[in-house]
Formats: sequence, structure tokens, C-alpha cells
Amino acid sequence: MSFQAYLDTIEKKTGLTPRQLVEQAHERGYDDPSVKAGVILEWLKTDYELGRGHGMALVHVIKNGPQISTKFVGDDGVHRDETDTLWLDGIATKPTP
Repeated sequence: MSFQAYLDTIEKKTGLTPRQLVEQAHERGYDDPSVKAGVILEWLKTDYELGRGHGMALVHVIKNGPQISTKFVGDDGVHRDETDTLWLDGIATKPTP
């Protein structure tokens, strides 16, 4: 599953866009570099019943923003994204390629 697919699934499960969840994380101070991934994962599990894989995709965005490495971009593999910038504003507003 690609990073974007994880984020899209999170939105379907929670009813919140990735950007809304990132904003909640910011309000809680989870974007602070000293906050460990485990703290964020526990919040996502408790409040939204998200598992580790989906949670770690969101941790990446909370800590690093929407950019991903170009090594995850391309069409040679099932876990590839179309672009190195993840869409955070919801499935309904995502531009079509």
C-alpha cells in the first residue's frame, strides 16, 4: 500500500482528512521533535482505532510534512506513489492525474 493509499484509508475510517488529523496533532504538540512516534500511535489507536501501519504513515506526515522520498515514487512496484507530495485535503478534492 502506498503512503497516499494509507492516508486515503485513514480518511475513510475516521471521516477526517489527513490535514485535519495533522492539525489535531499540532494542537496536542505532537509535531514537536521530542515527541516519539509511540505517543502519536497510541493517540491514533485510542481515539480512531488506527493500526500501526496506518498510524506510521500519519506520523510521517505529522513529523515531516507531505513530502516523501522519490524512492517511493514511480510505477515499478505495488507500494509506489504517483508523486513525492502527498495529498492531505481529502479524497473528494484530490486532483486527477
